[in-house]
Amino acid sequence: MAMHRFVPNTYHNVIGSLPPALHVADGDTVVTETLDAAGYDKNEIRQISGPNPMNGPIFVEGAEPGDSLKVEILAMVPTRDTGFTRSVVAANVIDPQDIRALPAGEKAIWQIDRQNLTARLAEPVAGLETLSLPLAPMIGCFGVAPSLGQAISTATSGEFGGNMDYRLLGPGTTIWFPVAAPGALFFLGDCHAVQGDGEIVGTGIETTFEVTVRLSVEKKKTITWPRGETAEDIFTIGNARPLDQALQHATSEMLRWLGSDYGLDKTAASHLLGQVVRYDVGNVFDPAYTMACRVSKSWLKRR
Repeated sequence: MAMHRFVPNTYHNVIGSLPPALHVADGDTVVTETLDAAGYDKNEIRQISGPNPMNGPIFVEGAEPGDSLKVEILAMVPTRDTGFTRSVVAANVIDPQDIRALPAGEKAIWQIDRQNLTARLAEPVAGLETLSLPLAPMIGCFGVAPSLGQAISTATSGEFGGNMDYRLLGPGTTIWFPVAAPGALFFLGDCHAVQGDGEIVGTGIETTFEVTVRLSVEKKKTITWPRGETAEDIFTIGNARPLDQALQHATSEMLRWLGSDYGLDKTAASHLLGQVVRYDVGNVFDPAYTMACRVSKSWLKRR
């Protein structure tokens, strides 16, 4: 199992069946540096326009349609001392009658302390003069090539992953994507230093990272939607609009997982989910919304 340091010379605003930029073997580890969501690198030089430029695609040997690509997020190290957010909540997350009262949105700069792993507004606003947030790195947008040879904008998401903006997709998490193209064609980018649920201002704290992932193929593990695991929980992800459809996709995928890996029929899984499930909101800003269906591993026993 090899370690690859991947330095892209091109970036992509779509996730699709594009010529591979790197070939790796099953189980190899990749280290790469990402751009921010607007296309700026760690030196604040713009390499490409947004949205969410991706590194890749990475061809993983042995991955075929019907398999799953296992992505272990091993490390995320910030590479820049600044990040940016938007300053006002998105119009679609508040009551329509309140939209006209919103102030004009602006770009806000955050200072990132890479030694103490905190972030604060470069120009604090009234009431937030002492606000200092602990960094909670996460990958906003990543995934594999969609089916049917499609190339889909990095502004949105689907069965293949994409711009999910789910805050648990950070170091220590493993996520599985359904393989739809030979080699899986894995893309990665759009990392956040901090983000609340929903990405309701349209950004997290957007900045650049060195990201380390391990890519493995699980043969004939056929899934429909992304699945993930942390030290404490398992979760499934649905991407769609309206939000209830995203929830439905995530719940159906969880029912399938509880059956295949934990031996629970639909009745048993329903009893369990009905009382212990937790739903997390991912992206509610972009064209497709994201919902995660999450269950503590303390309730589960693999067959």
